[in-house]
Amino acid sequence: MKNPTNIPPLGASFEGNDVVFRIWAPDHDHAELVLYDADAVTERVRVPMEAEPGGCFRARVGGASGAEASVLYKFGVGGAGPFPDPSSRSQPFGVHGPSEARRFSFSWTDQGFGGVRPEDLVLQEIHVGTATAEGTFEALIPHLAELRALGITALELMPLASFPGRWNWGYDGVCLYAPQVSYGGPLGLMRLVDAAHAHGLAVLIDAVYNHLGPDGNYLRAYTRRYFTDRHETPWGEGLNVDGEDARPVRELLARSAEMWIRDYHADGLRLDATHEIRDDSDPHILREIAERARRAGGGKRIVVIAEDERNEERLVRPVNEGGLGLDAVWADDFHHQMRRAFAGDKDGYFQDVSGSAADIARTLNEGWFYSGQTSPRTGKPRGTNPRSIAPTQLVHCIQNHDQIGNRAFGDRLGERVSPAAFRAMSALLLLSPYVPLLFMGQEWNAKTRFQYFTDHHAELGRLVTEGRRKEFSAFASFQGAEIPDPQATSTFLASKLSYEERDAPAHAGVRELYRELLHLRATHPALRARERGTFEARAVGEDALVLVRRGGGKEVSVHVNLRGRLREKLPKGLSHELVLATEESRFGGAGGEAVREGLAAGELRLDGPAAAVLASRASA
Repeated sequence: MKNPTNIPPLGASFEGNDVVFRIWAPDHDHAELVLYDADAVTERVRVPMEAEPGGCFRARVGGASGAEASVLYKFGVGGAGPFPDPSSRSQPFGVHGPSEARRFSFSWTDQGFGGVRPEDLVLQEIHVGTATAEGTFEALIPHLAELRALGITALELMPLASFPGRWNWGYDGVCLYAPQVSYGGPLGLMRLVDAAHAHGLAVLIDAVYNHLGPDGNYLRAYTRRYFTDRHETPWGEGLNVDGEDARPVRELLARSAEMWIRDYHADGLRLDATHEIRDDSDPHILREIAERARRAGGGKRIVVIAEDERNEERLVRPVNEGGLGLDAVWADDFHHQMRRAFAGDKDGYFQDVSGSAADIARTLNEGWFYSGQTSPRTGKPRGTNPRSIAPTQLVHCIQNHDQIGNRAFGDRLGERVSPAAFRAMSALLLLSPYVPLLFMGQEWNAKTRFQYFTDHHAELGRLVTEGRRKEFSAFASFQGAEIPDPQATSTFLASKLSYEERDAPAHAGVRELYRELLHLRATHPALRARERGTFEARAVGEDALVLVRRGGGKEVSVHVNLRGRLREKLPKGLSHELVLATEESRFGGAGGEAVREGLAAGELRLDGPAAAVLASRASA
């Protein structure tokens, strides 16, 4: 692999009262810097750039004095353009407008915050644009105290890199260094992270390094060497992280990861779809990203989590044992089993799971279900043995942005299962030893949908709408209604959280349940033990299971009934104290009297979907 070494910083950087601009454009013989007036339209001056070794071009301009100096610019290459800067730190006029070199004056107050330990992670996934009516970083700040009081310990912000249009999920980002302007840009993100740390909340940023969006991606204008036809992804050519001239491409990604940690004080990253980051070189780019992110933290605890469908333990295996050394990985088998069991989903990848009590128990014992078996859907083996992976390295959920928004209508879990089932599923998620991830509003069983929305230009938008509707035409469960148009303003607005729901009778009890479950998770000795060997799940007949947790000399059992009537004789010689039942009236249920009456008779009684948490000890 032929690579130039010591790649200098690309983009714009301040040196005293000067700004140094640098691009990598090895396919061109000349380049120029174009400066703009404050209106972002009028060209002020064009400055020839000096060629440097390794295919770079450089220019220096003066006059950038002041605490918040700002320079608007683009680059012309080979007589074409001008184009925005692929390494821009700020895009105040959108992804097609001039880039901005700016000194951001911000006084951090979070010097005492050291991050969150893996065993204490409780993640809340948040889409900034729909989490509040304003859709900004700063509008989230008033909600931080409530999230922390609930028991959330870390925010996981869906992608922030600048994307085209007014709204987007973020996975069409094209400026890997520039926080989205409609969210509040760089200063807004700094204020949110600083405020989160003041509340004891870590902040993880969802970073997309497997592709760039189709609109506003100007990398090819500078050089096609950013991409390779040796690797294909669902979005086209893969990024060239392992071929000739790969070092500048690897730096583009690794320096972005460093920037989120160093400049915005983020406490970690969630790396999107790492199974689509193709790298045949050593070290793998994922390992390099994780190592660079941790170094950028300056000794603070940094967490790097992969989203990966392969069930590949190598991702979190230590580097000195031949792994990539990431901190955790999403393990979606738990979600799939639970959804099949309680909602009955059977299309797509749900064909690969049964949702039986036995298979849910196996998934809890192992961490994921597929550890090498052949997938009925693909006919190919999937997964590796997870027994060497600590539970704190596996992230479980019962819904997330994909599992909601990738449904045709963006309907949440609560639309597909009964309130009783939702409460039972939540208890098992939050009291298992694995890292729980909640999607915003889950804590009160929000009814607002999270739909797939975009704001592309007309032609691309038409293709996206047509593709979305074609995608779901083969799904039996989505027949008979028109799929919402991703380009419609109403689709975006319908996806905004409604905080007025929280105190309504149908939702307030769920929020109280989540608060109590998370308090138990954080404080009970048996539930704080997260090591393998401290828990065991087993089926109880065909329609129920129990998860037993042990630690600190204590034992807690989480009993979950999937359907029907459960009547289970409890072991003699033990006393069983009811910690909570999800059907208690304070949680919005029909009442927990049947559970208490059954315990008095030495029997666990659950009717319909329900869960009960028992503390056990030897009888006197």
